[in-house]
Amino acid sequence: MSVRQGLLALLADEPMHAYQLRQQFELRTGGTWPLNMGQVSTTLDRLVRDDLVEPEPERGADDDVQRYRLTDPGRAELAHWWATPVVRSAPSRDELTIKLALAVTASGVDVRAIVQAQRTETLRALRDLTRLKADLPAGGVGDDLAWSLVLDNLVFAAEAEVRWLDHVEARVARASSSGEGASPPRGEAERGAAASRPAVAR
Repeated sequence: MSVRQGLLALLADEPMHAYQLRQQFELRTGGTWPLNMGQVSTTLDRLVRDDLVEPEPERGADDDVQRYRLTDPGRAELAHWWATPVVRSAPSRDELTIKLALAVTASGVDVRAIVQAQRTETLRALRDLTRLKADLPAGGVGDDLAWSLVLDNLVFAAEAEVRWLDHVEARVARASSSGEGASPPRGEAERGAAASRPAVAR
């Protein structure tokens, strides 16, 4: 997803000005993707250029802020986005995954200590997310439902990360006990990496 599609989705409800768009984007996503006004303004300019959004020609007497509305091509692009699944073939960069992949091939690094420290941090985050979930009204609708779904995703991701860290720790322990922990020669490592792994999104 890009900010572009997010703004189109918001403008499908009603015309808004740039500050409203920023507020609504952060409200509906629970602040998990903070925007600055520069991003919103630049994206709006591009949407207008591409004829997906247009400035409202009429302004109220007390309204000195430009509002924007969706055009028919904008509604068509939004409908296409809703109907198109998110492609998972190119995983996004994940700092923890890269950090541990480098750690297990570096000399003098205590991988288990890294795993333990990360597990503590992830469990702390999971506790915080669980508290936020408990504070939500039951059977929420609208913004409450949107925030609840975002929280669900974050909780599931944190739980999966803890399981993965347990898996990493077990794999590292087995490799250490069997003497498989040494890094392969440079040429062999490069050939293996190029063989079949999916490209990482940039």
